[in-house]
Amino acid sequence: MDVGERRRRGPASAVMTGPLAPYESALRTELGRVGYAASSMRDATRAMARLSSWMQDKGLTAVELTQPAVEEFLAAQWARCRTERAARRWMGAVLRVLRGRGVVPGRDRAAGDTAVEALLADYRVWLVAERGLAAESVRCYGVQARKFLVQLADPLDESLARLDAATVTVFMVGQSTAAGSVWSAKALVTAMRSLLRFLPVQGLVPVSLTAAVPGVAGWRLGALPRGLARGQVRTLLAAHGTTTPVGLRDHAVLTVLACLGLRGAEVAALGIRDVDWRAGEIMVRGKGSRVERLPLPAAVGEALAAYLTGGRPSCPCPTVFVTARAPYQPLTGSSVRAIMGRACQQAGLPRFGAHRLRHSLATDMLRAGAALAEVGQVLRHPSQLSTAIYAKVDHETLRTLARPWPGGAR
Repeated sequence: MDVGERRRRGPASAVMTGPLAPYESALRTELGRVGYAASSMRDATRAMARLSSWMQDKGLTAVELTQPAVEEFLAAQWARCRTERAARRWMGAVLRVLRGRGVVPGRDRAAGDTAVEALLADYRVWLVAERGLAAESVRCYGVQARKFLVQLADPLDESLARLDAATVTVFMVGQSTAAGSVWSAKALVTAMRSLLRFLPVQGLVPVSLTAAVPGVAGWRLGALPRGLARGQVRTLLAAHGTTTPVGLRDHAVLTVLACLGLRGAEVAALGIRDVDWRAGEIMVRGKGSRVERLPLPAAVGEALAAYLTGGRPSCPCPTVFVTARAPYQPLTGSSVRAIMGRACQQAGLPRFGAHRLRHSLATDMLRAGAALAEVGQVLRHPSQLSTAIYAKVDHETLRTLARPWPGGAR
């Protein structure tokens, strides 16, 4: 290695010792592949060198780098520099590469491979393979299932073998009371019934206990769809500047939400190949694995083109929207909600969910004279009953149905 190369790599990269030294080249290769800058690769390598040296002092091999060992190392680093961010910086990237190559134990196994986590992993596989649920639904079901499983006594298999209807009902009543909203309670009910269908399939409970999950009182079409005023939508779309890659991305996300009425998870799943520029169409992968085509409005096309040509990093991700920093990964439904939340904050508005823009599009269409059937086509509702709730905000049409007040003015 010449003097110039040593100067570029820095003194900490000269020689790595310890059990992780053989994987320095693999770390650099993987970080370069996913788009890390040269300076970031250098810092990550230094972090792995510190970890490897600490492991050597402790007499640990690579396979003994469990999560408790990682936490012990981070605590030692924190004691040295007294900065949590500095202690943990780059550890995520280093461990992700090492775990991906099978060098060190995975996170679940490192955490002790608990019975709950093992069962949840099998449950997620079942949800995808047998029920065909989308990734966001699998995540939500897993969150709700964990709430129930972690409160069971150890060992888990014996608690499940003794599980009865009373235990399920008591848990559901307590959780529903603390849910905070009817929709949260309904989501818990749906997830619990799904879990209780899965457990007998695995032979973990003797009989199905889905009937023990009480329903939540709620009436269809009982609420009003809450949309935003046009001025508020314009303010949200202008909240993110378009002079930075992140601003271009967030503006494009909000434009898709506002102009096409997509759900947050649908925006996150939008693939590069799903946009047909020549035909002026966009392919949407919605609920129930449904794939439908929608026209590509000019505003959406311009926002997407601006992001793809001026803001999106070069990476192998198949989705349109990706994270702003390496390692570049597709956005999630949670990321879309966070983008909406930041826009509300910058626009000086209360925090709204991304679904609020879907309601806004539907109410604007009705006010412009569109029929309910047309609204249902744009929102891709499989049933007209799903669209019927928007009839409540079509005040002009409702006036024609109102009967005169008895004895009132003619």
